Formats: sequence, C-alpha cells, structure tokens
Amino acid sequence: MEIERIFADTNLFLRYLTNDIPEQASAFEELLHAAGQRKFKLVANELVMAEIVWTLESYYRLTKDVIQEKILAILNTTGLAVSNEEIVLQAIIWYVEKNMDFIDAYNAAWMIEQGIQTACTFDRKHFNRFDEIIVKVPGYL
Repeated sequence: MEIERIFADTNLFLRYLTNDIPEQASAFEELLHAAGQRKFKLVANELVMAEIVWTLESYYRLTKDVIQEKILAILNTTGLAVSNEEIVLQAIIWYVEKNMDFIDAYNAAWMIEQGIQTACTFDRKHFNRFDEIIVKVPGYL
C-alpha cells in the first residue's frame, strides 16, 4: 500500500519557522514528527518555497542568509518532499551567493537544468550574473 501524500501549505511552514503563533507552530511540529515516522508523506512545491522566501524577506525582514538556512532546513526534513528540490536548492544557494531575487535564481536554475541558454527579459540585471545564460531584450534582439 502506498503511503498517503499530504500537501503542506506555506502558512504551516511560516508558523513553524517564525513561531509567531506558538500553538500552530507546535501543531505543525507534531505533523512533521508523524511524517518523519512515515505515517504519511508531506509534500510541497517550489511555489510554496518561493512564498516562504518572499514572506520571510518582505514581512519578517529576515536576511538572505537566515532565509537560506530556513529553506535548507525544510529541504532536509525527513518525511517532506519538495517538487523540483534540486532546482530549489540551487536557487536558494544563488539567492545568497549572487545576491539576487529567489524567483530569478529559480528561473536561472530551471533554465540551465532544461538546457535553455537564452533568456528574454527587460530586466537583465540578474540573468547577466550567469555565464551560461545569454540575455536578450525584446526590441533589441
């Protein structure tokens, strides 16, 4: 019999990571513990990770290093799977190393993983940080 998969929404992680509502943080901690015991598998996707990064950065005003630490902890949680985990991992590394937006870092990591060499954008700043990516601007192609 296949283990049940349960989607874990962004707010669960935020309550746990910030402990701003302790009862909810504790409830999610219990859920993580049960998932770690393989009672079910928690799953999240890259949009959840992006929303976590954005909220921790914009609302909680955490530094990129602290946010990276929290995302790495999520990715290393037993009983939790994140879709496109390797791309999320690369993105959170570049988010700090290249000092760029998480979404742009994710898109660059995704492009490289897909073998896409050219990005078409009006915002060249972040994509120009990659030797592997050729940046083209509409109207100037």
